[in-house]
Amino acid sequence: MTAVPLAPVRRWISRTQSSHRERGATLNSLYIGVLTVAIIGGMLHRQLARIFWPAAPDASALAAGSLVAVCYGLLYLALRRFGPLALSRPAASWLLPAPVSRRRLLLPSLRIAGLVAAVIGALAGLAIVGHAAPRAEAGDEVALLVAGGGLAGLALLLVATAAQAGGPWGTALDRLAGLIFAAGLAGLVTSTTLDRPLTIEQWPAVTTLTPIVGALAALVVVALALVVRGLAATPSDRILEASRTAGTLFDTAFGIEPSFLTDMIERRYWARRRLRSTRLFPRLPVLVAQDLLLALRRRSRLMWLVLGAALPVLLGGAPGWVLGAAVLLGCLIAGMTAGGNVKTDAGNPVLLRLLGLSSRQAVFQRLWVPGVLAGLWAALALTALDVLGDLPAGPWWALGLVLGPIGAAAAVHRARVGFVRNELLPLDTPMGTLSTGPLVNAVMGPDLLLLGIPAWIAIAQGTLSWTTVLLQAIIGVAGARFYLSGTTGDDRTELSH
Repeated sequence: MTAVPLAPVRRWISRTQSSHRERGATLNSLYIGVLTVAIIGGMLHRQLARIFWPAAPDASALAAGSLVAVCYGLLYLALRRFGPLALSRPAASWLLPAPVSRRRLLLPSLRIAGLVAAVIGALAGLAIVGHAAPRAEAGDEVALLVAGGGLAGLALLLVATAAQAGGPWGTALDRLAGLIFAAGLAGLVTSTTLDRPLTIEQWPAVTTLTPIVGALAALVVVALALVVRGLAATPSDRILEASRTAGTLFDTAFGIEPSFLTDMIERRYWARRRLRSTRLFPRLPVLVAQDLLLALRRRSRLMWLVLGAALPVLLGGAPGWVLGAAVLLGCLIAGMTAGGNVKTDAGNPVLLRLLGLSSRQAVFQRLWVPGVLAGLWAALALTALDVLGDLPAGPWWALGLVLGPIGAAAAVHRARVGFVRNELLPLDTPMGTLSTGPLVNAVMGPDLLLLGIPAWIAIAQGTLSWTTVLLQAIIGVAGARFYLSGTTGDDRTELSH
């Protein structure tokens, strides 16, 4: 098969795809994008400055090393989830199976991904240096460290690109990156518990940084040449998978419809699993047993959930109301771990019809496993805060357990949300028109966390008694009961709102 020139084909597809647009549509979109970035930057420049370069360093050496593991581990995992090499829908449909050079077809995607990875790596390096390094000296050292961060981001992109085209070693590397990310989170939690953390006393000298950054740059150049040389070996199925991911992200952002992304993640996860038939737990109600089986089949998510119980410790020095809000939001996330079946039944209640269950019976059974997960997570999180001294002595473990019904109701409420209702009337604000459909969709689920106001006040004030625990238990159970009776019925099976 003879390869044809790629540039004329690209120009024809671009011209055909853009024939319906006005002549200045592209420039107008570019102008609006730049103006939006400038306005947001002007409004938030002080907050951004505190994020990347605070007035004084506030992170220890352990925290700085942990931030390196968290930022760059998360960057690598994100690159792997997004491809990193992807094509647009016209290119994936017409150019990928065409007799054109695969290397030239993927080079534009590699350039864009490389630019994004380098910028993110440089910003992460700047933030880490700004929070950890002393202010005695600055200048060339900062520039070299930020340049090293950008090169590290580019190196991670090249490794992710090679893993996309490589064999099973990419999966092992993903697990290693996940372990590094988890170790970074553990280091951050540990650094907050130390009374006298080890701080960085001085900058690395320029004479030390220059050869290190130079060697990293040379390594990146060599790796780039090898990756470009092997681009043609990237399998088509992996390129198509990355292209579908990019298209789904675009659809999610353009249509403001997060369900597109969550459905894609769920389907992709289960498509890669090899499942065997397993008997449900006979002593449990059928839907409770199904939720429990789903949770046990996602053991990795349960492990991350247990590790995430230590994350509120990072907010131990924050205002109490922030810590309380974080605990309540964690209850929602913990409950959503077992909410996949609710979402499936809300979209297609055929299983409920076959089982002869009404929506009230179904939702009642679906509340149990999310409630147990939410209560255990909150108990672990509040116990950790109590043990480490971020909260005064009190029955915080009991308060966490009684938050289970609230987390369950919020998680089930969130899972039953359908598509965004774009027919709702927009709101006129000084900043422009605000669509109310995505706003209503975003608050459905978190709105039921208002049932946890007694717990939120107790955490904010730092005082807890058994009376507060009893009050929170009554409010939580009554709120979940009212939600069940108000949104379901014995004469219908549909779960969607």
